[in-house]
Order: sequence, then C-alpha cells, then structure tokens
Amino acid sequence: MGYTVGIDVGGTFTDFLLTGNAGTRRQHKTSTTPTDPSTGILTGLAELAELEGLAEQDFFGQIDLIVHGTTVATNAVLTENGARTGLITTDGFRDILEMRRGIRSRQHLYNNKYVAPRPLVPRDLRKTVTERVDVEGQVITPLDEDALRQAVDELVAEGVEAIAVCFMHSYQNAEHEQQARKLITESAPDVFLSVSSDVLPQIRLYPRVSTTAMNAYLGPVVERYMRKIVRRMADRGFAGTLMVMQSNGGITLPETVAHMPASITMSGPAAGPVAALAFVSGRGWSDCTVVDMGGTSFDASLVKDGQVQITREGEINRHTISLPTTHVHTIGSGGGSIAWIDEGGLLRVGPQSAGAEPGPAAYGRGGAEPTVTDADVVLGYIDPDYFLGGRQQLRADLAAEAITSRVAEPLGLSLDEAAAGIYEMVNLQMAAGTKNISVERGYDPREFPMVVAGGAGPVHAGMIAHELEIPIVVIPRLSSVLCAAGMLMADLRHDFVRAFSTRLDEIDRIRAQSLVAEMADKGYALLEREGVQDADRHVVVAADLRYIGQHHEVIVNFDDSDLDPANPAAIGRLADLFHKRHEQLYGFCTLDAELELLSLRVTVIGHRPEPDLSNPDAGVTGAAEPRSHRAVYLKSFGRKEQVPVYDGQELPVGQLVGGPAVVEEPTTTIFVPEYFDLELDVSGSYIMTRKGFDPAAAGQEER
Repeated sequence: MGYTVGIDVGGTFTDFLLTGNAGTRRQHKTSTTPTDPSTGILTGLAELAELEGLAEQDFFGQIDLIVHGTTVATNAVLTENGARTGLITTDGFRDILEMRRGIRSRQHLYNNKYVAPRPLVPRDLRKTVTERVDVEGQVITPLDEDALRQAVDELVAEGVEAIAVCFMHSYQNAEHEQQARKLITESAPDVFLSVSSDVLPQIRLYPRVSTTAMNAYLGPVVERYMRKIVRRMADRGFAGTLMVMQSNGGITLPETVAHMPASITMSGPAAGPVAALAFVSGRGWSDCTVVDMGGTSFDASLVKDGQVQITREGEINRHTISLPTTHVHTIGSGGGSIAWIDEGGLLRVGPQSAGAEPGPAAYGRGGAEPTVTDADVVLGYIDPDYFLGGRQQLRADLAAEAITSRVAEPLGLSLDEAAAGIYEMVNLQMAAGTKNISVERGYDPREFPMVVAGGAGPVHAGMIAHELEIPIVVIPRLSSVLCAAGMLMADLRHDFVRAFSTRLDEIDRIRAQSLVAEMADKGYALLEREGVQDADRHVVVAADLRYIGQHHEVIVNFDDSDLDPANPAAIGRLADLFHKRHEQLYGFCTLDAELELLSLRVTVIGHRPEPDLSNPDAGVTGAAEPRSHRAVYLKSFGRKEQVPVYDGQELPVGQLVGGPAVVEEPTTTIFVPEYFDLELDVSGSYIMTRKGFDPAAAGQEER
C-alpha cells in the first residue's frame, strides 16, 4: 500500500492525516516539540506506523508523499531567533529598515507612543556601497567593487550567516545586484545570499528591502531544518517525495523553499482555506469564512468566488513582507491561551499561551495558569476521560484549581461563573477576529457558511456563529486536522513578479509579452523538476494597475492574449477589468481617468488529483442513541444542564441532533449550542444550522 501523509506543525499539537491507496484514512495528533519540531513529526509518524500495524522502517518505506506545513520560519521571526544577517545597500540608504515608510503604519497612525520593531538587521551589520541606477534603469554611477569587497569582508569578520543585497531601482536594472551576487558568491561561498532582484523585483524600496532581509534572516534556519528533516526521514527508510506548504496556498520541493525561505512564513495556516473550499464546493457553495482554533492561536480566513484570498503585502511580528500570502488574520486565542486579570480588575484571555509545554493545567504537566481548555473541561464541553479519543487523560481537578485560584476568587465569582467568563471572552475575541477578514473587507459573514478547523474549533464554533448571526456552520470530520488535509489537496504553485512601469495606453506589448513568457518559463522549469506533466500546468497572468496619481494599486487578472500586438483593442478589456474591480473594492470607478501599470505577475500552477472526501462511514444506518448525558454550561440558562452526548462514529448520515448536545469524535468534540441543530452529511461534514433557519429563503441552499 502506498501512503500519503499531510503534516501540520502547530504550537501545541502536530496534526497528521494519513491516506492510503486502499481507502485508508486516519487522523492523528501528537504533542509538538517546540525545541525541535522534527522530533514531534517523527514521533507522530512512528505512532502512525504502530496504528497501521507496521514496523517503523516498513511504514516509512511505503510512504509515497509527505506534504509538510512548518512554523519554523514564523517562529524564527516571532522569537527573533533568525540568522545573524548583514545588509548591503546603496550609499545614503543604510537606515531604510528603521525609517520604514517614514510614517506610522495604518494600525498605529494615532498612537504617539508607538515604537517600531527592532530591525532584523542591526545597524552595525548594515553596509553601503557606491552605485546608482535611476528610475528608468540607466546606470548613473557604476558599482564600486572594491567597496563591495570590503563590506563583505567586514560582514564575514562579524560572523554573519546571511547577507541581503538591495540596491536602489534594481527592479528596473539588476546589473549591479548580479555583479554583487557573483562577487559575494566567490568571496563568501558559505554565506546564505538573498538578492532583491531575485526575491522581489518590484517598485517600493522599503517593502523590497524588508522582504529581502527577511529572506536572508530565515535562510540558514530553514536550510538547516529542511536538511535535518530530510536526513532523519531518509534514515528511517523514507524514499518518497517530501513537499512543503507555502504561504501562497501551494506546495513545492524543499530545495525551492531553501532558496526562498520567506515563502513559508504562513506555511501551516495557508492550507486551511484550501481544504475548506474543497468541502463547501461539494455542496455547491463558492464562498465561506474559515476559522481555525488550535492550541496557541486562532486563524480566520476567507474564500470568495471559489478563490482563496491572497494578499501581496503583510506583516510578521510587525516586519513587512511583500510575497503572495494567503490572507489569514491570526490572534492569540487558542485552547492554551491563558486567562488573567489586568490592573483594572478585568478578565483577559491571551495572547500568552501555555503552549505544548507545560500546557493547560488539566494536562497535569506542571502548568498552573488557567487556560481556555481548562474552562472547557470545567464547563463540561470536554470529557477529561475522552480527550484525543481517550489517549490523553485530563485532570479536571487541576483545571478547577487553576481557575478558582487565579480567576474565580480574585473576582469573587463561582467556579462555573469564572469558567463561563473565560469561555465567553475568548469567543468574543474570535468573533472579532472573524470580522477582521469579512466585515472589514466589505463582506457580511452572515451570508457565508463558516467552516471550522482545529482541535478546539468545534467546541467554540457554535457560539462564535451565534455571536455573528451566522446561520450555517460546516464542521468536517477532518476539522481537527483540516490544515493537514489541505496540504494533501493543495496544488503546486509558483509566483513571479516583474516591475513594468508605464501608462496603460502606451504599453510596449512585445516587451510585456516577453516578461510574461520569461516568468512562465521559470515556473514551468520548476514544475518539470517537481514532476508535473504539461497537461496539468496552468498559468494565471495579472497586472498591478492604478489611476495615475493614486498611491495604491489594484491587482487584476487578465488573459495574456490581451498583450497581443495584433489586437490593439484588447488592451481596453484590461482597463474594463480594472474599473470593475476598483468599483468592487472601493465603491466607485473613474472611467475617463488614465491608468498606470506598475508590475506584471505570473502564477504557474501544477494541478494534482483531488483526494476522495467522501465519508467512509456513510453506510452507518439506523438511529443513534446518546451514549450518555452530562452537565454542560448553557449560556441562555446561565448554568449547567444535562445534555445528550453522542458518539460521532455511530451517528448515521441525516440524523438530526437537536441542540443543546455534544458529539464526540476521537480528535475533537462538537458542542451544539441550544440555538442550533446538527446533522452529518454524506461528504463527511457535520452541518450545524441555526434553529428555524430556511436555507432556501436565505439563498444559501445547495446549488
């Protein structure tokens, strides 16, 4: 049997989804090992081997494909544990990383006490050299190679592991940067090199410098990790293919990631919306919000018109990165988030987390701080004897003790009142996080079904939906490992951009066609190395357009035939697409205004076979009876009430479970609030619907 494994490393748990040629499908979780994530991965794979009844060496030998999402890059930036990095730039621009854009970011525009983050490259490791290319790409001052050699020698003497090179206007003419590449490669071959004309050849200096520096900062860390995980798997007999999840929602080979490590800064969360789209599209929906509540954080994202939403600029630990990234809003609200009381006597939850070690107090590993998981145990949502399907026993007494001593007694509350406060507080925070990717972008979350991911997600999803008035919640049976599932569903993907500044009505179509073809050829070469056949390749072409005088541009996809010089009228279609998209985003367009093109983009996609998402237990018939009843806190009652508890493995397709109720799966627990009903459909998803809601009347019926 040939196995395929999706692996998502989270802050608390590492998730696995195992599939086999004979229809095998197995979910699994193991504790993450923060000091060395590869150890947790190998532990989980060894446990899967045991569950499959195979010796470890035999199991590894039968794995054809592993797709891995990793937090190595993200954690390096968050913990400021990246490589010692140097920066070489043009004379006069040594401090661009600290100057940033010269203004406070939009989020902190009115905060007079705002302090920008410490640059990834300290000032003493930033060197300048004499060279200058103008905005048209003309060489004004040749590169001073002697000064460059001296700068490199000084950085090497300072013990840098990586060097970033970013010169003014190199997006128009990369001659000096390529000269620098050759010289540095010869004089410092062991140093990781990141050159802006390779990483991000587009206009705007600060985002280009920041992204190039981050790529260098992460290079040695990611390279070491990739070499280590490949070697350790090979030592155990793995001879299949290892792929890595990228921030853009596509996968690629480890060697590609090793050259562009900044491309995996959102590696794990990017897979969630990929999987969510697969689950909702099977029901005829093309839109959904996606919420993923793990042990450490909560991620919210959006799928619109059948497309995972991609952003071209974001921040990690307040450092700008301008690479295509799945638009995910992350907050510190997870199962391990710690409840605490601030100086004003108000209850807060997160962003501090108990993580995997020591974990929530209920884990019995020495944690003393009250967490969301502890509250879930106290309120009856989680059965301490059936956590992870009974593989891990929780200590309800320790959970109660932590909440009593740290929250209930200081606030003069009962144990249940304090736990309910924690539960409601974290739900409100997650509802606000969901609004960030919907309401704040002009979409009404009530019009979209909500897809739930993460081991803790189904415990809280119903109350998040109640807060946001979302009528339909989709909880795949794979929800606790949804990101791992998304990795097995993702296509291969490579993104390219080239600066191309011109008025749209004066565009040089031949040059534009040449740039598009050059980028497409690079993508095809990568797909060929990854084993993708010609018939499975697809190219998407886009342009960065704006009205002349505008500060921000709009990215518009178009057909590359519109660049054909033999069809001069076709360029008008591109203008029409821009006006339409501008009106969608901002509520207006100016049809007679002149347009400016800044960049051309190419995305090359290698399609993979879609996995079978059918419910392997769809044959279960009859009606399931509750296997027990237990006291669960209900908001509308303000106290605990006895509710039925169902075994999800015994629940047949189509049986309606009226809330309030609890449905237990081996890797998660679904709390059905009193406001909702639940049923399992043939696709393997639980559909939670607000009582009295008519999908047909609301236009959300299956289409």
